[in-house]
Amino acid sequence: MQDSFFFPAQNSTFAPTVDALYYFIFWISVFFLTLITALMVFFVVKYRRIDGVEPPESPGHNTLLELSWSILPAFIVLIIFGWGFAGYVDMRSPPDEAYEINVTASMWSWQFRYPTGAISKELHLPAGKPVKLIMQSKDVLHSLFVPAFRVKQDVVPGRYTGLWFEALEPGTFTLFCAEYCGQQHSDMHTTVVIHNTDPSKTDLNNHPNFDTWLDDASDPIKDGEPLHESGKRITEILGCVQCHSNDGSKKVGPTFKGSFGTTRKLQSGKTVTVDENYIRQSILDPNSQVAQGFDPKMPSFKGTIKDEWIDAVIAYFKHLKK
Repeated sequence: MQDSFFFPAQNSTFAPTVDALYYFIFWISVFFLTLITALMVFFVVKYRRIDGVEPPESPGHNTLLELSWSILPAFIVLIIFGWGFAGYVDMRSPPDEAYEINVTASMWSWQFRYPTGAISKELHLPAGKPVKLIMQSKDVLHSLFVPAFRVKQDVVPGRYTGLWFEALEPGTFTLFCAEYCGQQHSDMHTTVVIHNTDPSKTDLNNHPNFDTWLDDASDPIKDGEPLHESGKRITEILGCVQCHSNDGSKKVGPTFKGSFGTTRKLQSGKTVTVDENYIRQSILDPNSQVAQGFDPKMPSFKGTIKDEWIDAVIAYFKHLKK
């Protein structure tokens, strides 16, 4: 697969149809632009005003010409409509066996949840199998766009939207938010990783096959690993690092670094200690205790995060205090 002048390399079953229709419209437009411009220049030169020469009479109508420039464009438009409609119906008709992944968009990160309970900040998919994304937004309007797959769909708060596709070959690709969603909109992008489905193979970037990755991702708390390391991984998976820094710098939300055990003033005027209970409540019901100087933009992770994951995040806070 190679990138073209207009598009990245095709890596879905939809891409050839989308590209072919685009190029058909493009070259039809180039042809008529060239024809009309050439005729315009020809007539400007041929019928220019010349001193001492009487201008010719304006011609009457030409039935054949008028029918031609009415019927031919209408015929071309019908071809474009039929071609585009057939592709649209295909894109809106996922097969019954499509593998379903739940997608949650929030300012300014993506979260992908798998049937096994695995959660990832990147979209991991098997090659050669149809996949259906069931998407929702926790705050404002977003739009999921993967140029290499030629798919884009708005993600709307208060309802589910969806799209499906089938990736062709293993590799890594970029996923964007294509709808302006706030001050860090340009940071709302992630990676799509297409895995082999053969257990004996890895791809060029040494990614494991899809089933192996899924088993590993189903539990971010690893045996024998310090709990704070698992907590760091969980904050990355859940997209916390989009709004909270771990180095003391100010972002949309308070920094994690050095915050555990400190006293924090809330918008309500009360003060609280940043302890285990405060962190837990801030994760499950963030708008109940918003820090002074910050806006209540954090989504709730109630029903998404497990208790042992919260324990790991608390351990990460304590580690950053040191």
